[in-house]
Amino acid sequence: MGLNEEIKIPEPNYNMGFLWLICIVAAMGGLLFGYDWVVIGGAKPFYEPFFKITDDMPLMRGLAMSSALFGCIAGAILSGMLTDKFGRKKLLIIAGFMFTISAIFTASAWDFASFVIARVIGGLGIGLASNLSPMYIAEMSPAKMRGKFVSINQLTIVIGILMAQIANMHIAQPVPTADQLRLLANESSARTVMQQELEFDIEKEKEEAILITDELGLRNVKEKFPDIAYFKPTIEEEIEAKKKQDNQILAAYISPTWNGLSGWRWMFGAETVPAFLFFLLMFFVPESPRWLVKYGRNEQAEKILSRIGGAEYGKAAVADIQQTLASKEIIHVRFKDLLEPKLMKIIGLGIFLAVLQQWCGINVIFNYAQEVFQEAGYGVSDMLFNIVITGIVNLVATFIAIRTVDRIGRKGLMLIGAGGLTCLYALLGTGYYFHSTGIHMLLLIVISIACYAMTLAPVTWVLISELFPNRIRGAAMSVAVLSLWIACTVLTLTFPYLKKMLGAYGAFWTFGGICVVGFVVIFKNLPETKGKTLEEIERELVD
Repeated sequence: MGLNEEIKIPEPNYNMGFLWLICIVAAMGGLLFGYDWVVIGGAKPFYEPFFKITDDMPLMRGLAMSSALFGCIAGAILSGMLTDKFGRKKLLIIAGFMFTISAIFTASAWDFASFVIARVIGGLGIGLASNLSPMYIAEMSPAKMRGKFVSINQLTIVIGILMAQIANMHIAQPVPTADQLRLLANESSARTVMQQELEFDIEKEKEEAILITDELGLRNVKEKFPDIAYFKPTIEEEIEAKKKQDNQILAAYISPTWNGLSGWRWMFGAETVPAFLFFLLMFFVPESPRWLVKYGRNEQAEKILSRIGGAEYGKAAVADIQQTLASKEIIHVRFKDLLEPKLMKIIGLGIFLAVLQQWCGINVIFNYAQEVFQEAGYGVSDMLFNIVITGIVNLVATFIAIRTVDRIGRKGLMLIGAGGLTCLYALLGTGYYFHSTGIHMLLLIVISIACYAMTLAPVTWVLISELFPNRIRGAAMSVAVLSLWIACTVLTLTFPYLKKMLGAYGAFWTFGGICVVGFVVIFKNLPETKGKTLEEIERELVD
């Protein structure tokens, strides 16, 4: 039988209970990735006053938001260096330990430096899990179900995101708007302005404000803004000045309250329980059979694969894996091996898809939710509720992706995602340009998240877990994931500057332009991989 001749694997009777169990445990890495990644967006309005981070400190603001990303980059590099040597399971156990330590120490941070260090440790866990969880699942899953099972990793990421959003909303105590604080701090000024608005019920607004306002916070606002006045901006300069003062007033209110002193700590600390559970459960799942075959441990691999699909399936699958690994220096993969001409085009495509998933801009909505929803006319408490709405939509859309990824296919969904976001960002940017506020802006944001969640978000992880050949999958995927986290770091660090230079409208128009480029590249270069074994994909792309 020739080296590249495909071995016919018999139709197995899959042990679905075992498959679901090991894939869900591995996908818990995605859940922690999602929680750790998004929790900071909801905590941001509360830890910033604690650390005295203000609007004119974009570097500190960007560093706080991106500190985990530096850990992600380091984690992705470590994953690439170690996964082909030590396997998938051991490094996922280490990732669980990192998540646990990070949750505990972020919650107990005593200064900004300790906060950043704790976030970097969590980032190491994200970098490892984001690379290894989908890779492990792809290597365990049968070809016909691989898209669905790898998409479970994205589903758990989304569940982790929603868990963080719900935790943030329930942990945070209600926060009045800046205008409500102006009303309570200087009622005469507010009455002078509000009496011109016939439909405005000042007594009802005052009653609602009193119910949710902490007296200590209000006293701090009065002390820091003795000349506070209620006003309605009418020109561009006044609008921007009011937004800046709104942020200053809210920071002064939050800093002495429970939200500013302790609430944000519980938001981070709530991750400890699922993180420790993941750490423990990973000890009980098997190692990847493809990694075992690579190191000559064929009997162990066949035993695991037989448990998945029966004895004949296990034997045939091991033989097929051996064929694609039957080359020199299989074990000692070096990063320079990735520069082979046949591999460079595939790796380049994987890197492009990973970068596109980040630079399409959706993560800005999660990480900078306060700014995005503030621009759309929402206060802090409304922002936390709106974030939960986006999380629910994100979850529902991911279920749609799981049902369609093995039916419509990878390429079709990626084209729908890039094209859909291009159109949505054009509308969203136009709304921001005209200072449009209200429910229609929230709907555009929610639809954009839904479009992303059923296309680019899960399908990118599926593709970068299946495009690369067996013998260099660990190293190649780590390069793609490293590129993803570098792109994400650049996006997170630069968004405050991008928004300052171009405004929210310019930022979203920029993201729309990136999606246009993504659509063209996907249309011209991305092959369809649905329904094919990893070995079939390798033969088609490399041989």
